[in-house]
Amino acid sequence: MVLNKMKEIAEAFLGTTIKNAVVTVPAYFNDSQRQATKDAGVISGLNVMRIINESTVAAIAYGLDKKASSSGEKNVLIFDLGGGTFDVSLLTIEEGIFEVKATAGDTHLGGEDFDNRMVNHFVQEFKRKHKKDISGNPRALRRLRTACERAKRTLSSTAQTTLRLIPSSRALIFIPPSLVLGSRS
Repeated sequence: MVLNKMKEIAEAFLGTTIKNAVVTVPAYFNDSQRQATKDAGVISGLNVMRIINESTVAAIAYGLDKKASSSGEKNVLIFDLGGGTFDVSLLTIEEGIFEVKATAGDTHLGGEDFDNRMVNHFVQEFKRKHKKDISGNPRALRRLRTACERAKRTLSSTAQTTLRLIPSSRALIFIPPSLVLGSRS
């Protein structure tokens, strides 16, 4: 079980027994999903003190609880783009109290989908430019996927990046340095 493993990791790191926990769940979880999560915590030997929406935790981590406390009610939009899901939550924060007003998301959209689109794009680009289909070459695809993931991470903090792959004897791939990925402003 995930919670049991997390408890073991925390106990090993802290060198003490963990008894109490606050567990986060996606904001779109219904009551039965929240209860199942709480039950999993109990089975793992935890006293689940509270179940909190992930979007609320993101707002707290960003310090919005302190920023909003002095100036009345604030509306906050939280975007959570994970590896496999995309969630958006609308919160109000007033006097340190967080209330989720609305939540929506796509459980089939995330970072992996961006990776797949980039890989497919560059496979087609390579085929168009070099008249060679690399889609059947697992090693070439693995190298391309790694390069795409790296480029995606770079684009999280910069406006553009260059994707370059060095050809090898077993996986001939070369995407010209002139091919620049960028985010549009």
